[in-house]
This record gives sequence, C-alpha cells and structure tokens, in this order.
Amino acid sequence: MKQAFTILFSFFMTSTWAQNEIPLYKGKIPKSKECSLENKTQINQWGQEVYTKVNNPTLTIYKAPELNTNQTAVLILPGGGYTILAANHEGHDVAKAFNSIGVTAFVLKYRLPNDTCMFNKEWVPFIDAQAAMKWIRDHATEYGIHPDKIGIIGFSAGGHLASTLATQYQLNLNDQGSRTTARPNFAILGYPVISMEDGIGHEGSRIKLLGKEATKASRDQFSSHLQVSRFSPPTFLFHAKDDTTVPVENSLQMKAALDAQKIPAELLLMDKGGHGFGLYNKEEATDWFKVLQVWMKAQGVL
Repeated sequence: MKQAFTILFSFFMTSTWAQNEIPLYKGKIPKSKECSLENKTQINQWGQEVYTKVNNPTLTIYKAPELNTNQTAVLILPGGGYTILAANHEGHDVAKAFNSIGVTAFVLKYRLPNDTCMFNKEWVPFIDAQAAMKWIRDHATEYGIHPDKIGIIGFSAGGHLASTLATQYQLNLNDQGSRTTARPNFAILGYPVISMEDGIGHEGSRIKLLGKEATKASRDQFSSHLQVSRFSPPTFLFHAKDDTTVPVENSLQMKAALDAQKIPAELLLMDKGGHGFGLYNKEEATDWFKVLQVWMKAQGVL
C-alpha cells in the first residue's frame, strides 16, 4: 500500500511539472532588429544543455499543484554571464523545486545582449524581465496567484538582472500602455553579479552587457547596490565565500545597501561551493533552499 501511494504521489508530482512554453511578446519584439528568431542551444563541458542565442524570448510556466498552493509565484532568471543561459540547473530544476512547495514558477528565456540583433542591448534583458513580471501579474487570476505575492529569483548574471528589476522596476523603456507594476514583491539573488566595478564585478558580464568602453555613469546605473531605495523589495541572498568567478563582495555590498535603506534582507554565506551550483551546493551541508523557505514564511509569502 505504501509503495502504491509512493508511486501515485510521484506520478502526481511529475504530472504537475508539465511545462507550457509561450512567447513573451505578441507581434514585434521590442528593440529587435531584423534577425532570425531562432534560439540555439549547445552542450557545455559539464554535459549541460545551455542556450547560446536567444532572439525570441519565452516564458515556461510551471503551475503549482492545485492542492498545495500558496498563491505565490516566482519569475526565474538563469545565469550565464549574459553570454549563455543555463536554463536547466538554474531554471527548470529550480522551477520544479518551487512547485514542490506550492509556488508557481515561470522560467524566463531572456534575450542575450547582441548589437547585431537589437538596439540598446544593455537594456534588452531588463525589458524582457520587466515584461515578464507584468505578464505574470496581469495573468495572476488565471494561475491562482495573488498579485502581491510575486517574486523574482536570479543566479549569477541572472541575479544581476533580478537585482536590476528589483531596484529599477519603475523605468518605462517599453511603453505599451500598461499600468501594471513590474515591482517584485520579494527578490532572491543567488551568487549574483551586483557591481560593475573593476575587481568586484564579473568582467565578462559587464563587457557583454555594457561593452568594453562603458562610462562611469553606465557602470553606476547597472551597479544594483547603488540603485537600492526605500521602495526596493525584501531580499534573500546566498553566496559561497570561495566563489572566484563572482566575488562574495557583490552580495556583501548589496546586503549593506539594503540594510542602509532598512529593507528586510538576509544573506546566507557558505564557506564552500564556488560558483554556479544552482539548486544543490554539494560542498555544503546547509541547504539554501530550505533556509529560503524559512525566510519566505517570515515574509508571509509561504
């Protein structure tokens, strides 16, 4: 009997993870040039499928189980240095984990900055994230979501994008007449790129997003710790101290900026784990996803 229940439960949980991928935009894609709308993938050195070209942004929807829903949703932004999208271990795997705790998840396949195929490439990922947040809020009733319980989570460069939306959501760079707010109600930043400063930020992400000759004004605009305000949402951060790709100083700076504005914020520091571990940090006993759940309960969204 117990075995039968386990099989049925497993089937039920697997069936709830069926994905529904939809185009982010109807009609012309904002800031796009005349390029092919194909999206390309390849297998990286770790055997993971990653996107190497994204000209047609999409949302993949993971609706929470009907009998275990918190009316909470998260928009997931995979990382990859603005060069690739690690859409599986920093995207779809994370969406399934959120489904398992009753949270509806949306994985955004955002456009990767490319002068050949877009105008103002530095703002294009932000425009996609902003549009995705508005779409989720506009369709909240359809998915059983409370419009005031929609958060955002991003990893690495996706964490930079998440922090940019969390701190500059009010910018209206693609005016389609929508009055829906793009402000996340909470933010989760995993080993995020925060600063665009030399020696602290991730040089590859900065160059890909802003170019090699970025001005100080541009660097400051995209350094999220400099953009925190009293309207920024509650934020949970996690980072490994031995991260040599994106130094832990990024999260420390963001936490300090949030504290200065008295924004509820928690930073989980792990001794080991390096960079890009996604949902599972195999070098640490601490499970960041479980710590996150405690924090989400404290924020009233779980």
